[in-house]
Amino acid sequence: MKLEDLKTIDQLEDFLSGTQAVAFSVLSDKDACYRWIQGELVKFRYLQLSRSGKGVVIRYLMKVSGYSRPQLTRLIAQYRKTGQVKRRQRTMAGFKRRYTEKDIRLLAAMDERHDTPCGPAVKKLCERACEVFGQAEYIALASICVSHVYNLRKSTTYTRQRRHFEKTRPKPSKIGERRKPQPEGRPGYIRIDTVHQGDLDQQKGVYHINAVDEVTQFEVVCSVEKISERYLIPALEQMLEAFPFVILGFHSDNGSEYINKRVAALLEKLRIEFTKSRSRQSNDNALAESKNGAVVRKYYGYSHIPQRWAPLINDFNQQYLNPYINFHRPCFFPITRTDGKGKQRKIYRYENLMTPYDKLKSLPCAQDSLKPGINFEILDKHAYQISDNQAADRLQKARQILFKTIHGRTMKTG
Repeated sequence: MKLEDLKTIDQLEDFLSGTQAVAFSVLSDKDACYRWIQGELVKFRYLQLSRSGKGVVIRYLMKVSGYSRPQLTRLIAQYRKTGQVKRRQRTMAGFKRRYTEKDIRLLAAMDERHDTPCGPAVKKLCERACEVFGQAEYIALASICVSHVYNLRKSTTYTRQRRHFEKTRPKPSKIGERRKPQPEGRPGYIRIDTVHQGDLDQQKGVYHINAVDEVTQFEVVCSVEKISERYLIPALEQMLEAFPFVILGFHSDNGSEYINKRVAALLEKLRIEFTKSRSRQSNDNALAESKNGAVVRKYYGYSHIPQRWAPLINDFNQQYLNPYINFHRPCFFPITRTDGKGKQRKIYRYENLMTPYDKLKSLPCAQDSLKPGINFEILDKHAYQISDNQAADRLQKARQILFKTIHGRTMKTG
């Protein structure tokens, strides 16, 4: 059976249900398909059918024509209104191009000779070329909108003649909160910074990682060969473990050695608050930077130390330098005074000169801040096992041996 043999609604229902085999093919020509739809609507007297009958006809037309139901609904509405289904073919004239390929090539040449100035500067140059120097070919570009200059620079004609590459713009990192830490008199909020031990013949030197607690000035120095993840993460773990109290905050500058996902994951695992310095606020990390000069540079100087000596230097830090600066080296602890105008001044009194360990013991919440398994009885053994002078002598002797091993000579005490 063919489509021409279908003449009743019952036959259409059998065809749609698949019980009646009918040979047909979808028309590819739109005009022929429109004429066929009109003929079927006339043959089945669509306008006189009941609602269910109209639904059967629509499903039949959808299956044979391949058109969607909304499209057939529009065609049937046209048939109901005019009595025919006719294809309305429109030819759009489109927009007339204001700037031709010649104008775009002139723009590319202008950018080439002037090293790609900004849009307003290009427009002004085109105006001057047309009005001042009488170059009529720039008359269209002289009236161009500034924003449209950038559109023309993206066109195919422009890029075929000239390509312009912009420098990659830095993307602000979302790692860490940009603010000043607020310890509120509690130990555990450390400031951290990196000190580089010089270059020699394009060879990098040792890197010192210096961490200082803001309240107690308890300080831990670690030395590594490089500041890549392979060396930095183990050093940070060792450093955080060396503090006797629980670390609550970690503050650094905006260097990429700390502002990265690995460091952030380590601090998140330990539930440590991660903050970073604010723009144009040099005091945010000033404590660590001042300790860089007062401790690290004082004991290691500025000369180049090859990276291979980093493990030996780090052992010296853990055995001699860190115990000395925390248990035997007095520091000033300032008092902040605010005058009537709101200006703050720091006052350094002699009675507030003490070692970081003594400062830790003087805090009212000191015992609660210590790590589990650590108490002041254990720390007192380290603090008072030898005198300050003996600790300094040990440090200087070990320092002389260290530099003699590195440089093959004795280092003068600075």
